[in-house]
Amino acid sequence: MTDTPVVVDRRDAVATITLDDPEHRNALTSAAKVMLRDAVADIAADEQVRAVVLTGSARAFCLGQDLGEHAKALEGGAESAFATVREHYTPIVRNLLTMPKPVIAAVGGTCVGAGLGLALACDHRVFADGVKLATAFAGIGLTFDTGLSVTLPRAVGDARAKELMLFGRTFTAEEAIAWGISGETVIAEDVLPRAVDLARQLAAGPTAAFAQSKRLIGHAPGLSLDEALEAEALGQIACGATSDHAGAVASFLNRETPVFTGR
Repeated sequence: MTDTPVVVDRRDAVATITLDDPEHRNALTSAAKVMLRDAVADIAADEQVRAVVLTGSARAFCLGQDLGEHAKALEGGAESAFATVREHYTPIVRNLLTMPKPVIAAVGGTCVGAGLGLALACDHRVFADGVKLATAFAGIGLTFDTGLSVTLPRAVGDARAKELMLFGRTFTAEEAIAWGISGETVIAEDVLPRAVDLARQLAAGPTAAFAQSKRLIGHAPGLSLDEALEAEALGQIACGATSDHAGAVASFLNRETPVFTGR
């Protein structure tokens, strides 16, 4: 494992979080999970960051839990070994899903288990052509974590999610997109540049409005129609009070290109 299994780079209002343990194909050790949890929380609260890219170095995006380390943890019992779900995976995924700014996953290599959960907790994905994905949990006698019980059925439907979990078969990025997982494919060397380019486009956009949209989409499944409509009304009022909205309306009327500040 490298000394810094998670590397954060901030530039041009975009933060890039890189899982950087290529020797182990970015499997999630305790050190990596702590660093990723803290990095995601820090970036979520950083008002200077307006869009985020999550990626993995070398040949993999993320292989999920480091099983060598996990096997040792199991010697202390299942409850102790799986404390990591609440301590690490839950806050990481919650912050990715609720972060008030767009998050793009740059998936340039194999993405399985908790790695798939991390990718689906992002708002959009850029995949390398033909990259392999899998749930992988059933193969080691486990069920979902990293939010996959929510994000996978929402993307591909209950029936497909059950198929992917029960049979655990590997599938490609192209299949994932066809089934409803939002994303695009590019050649491997263009994955990160494309993701960063998209993040820069979003960072220059109305990020306060993006935050409201993410919140509305995230909460909608648990709301009645009337509650969802009221949430929309409140969201529009919040957006309407921003200088971004006032400035964009003025720019439209003056036939100018709006400049958004996220405020």
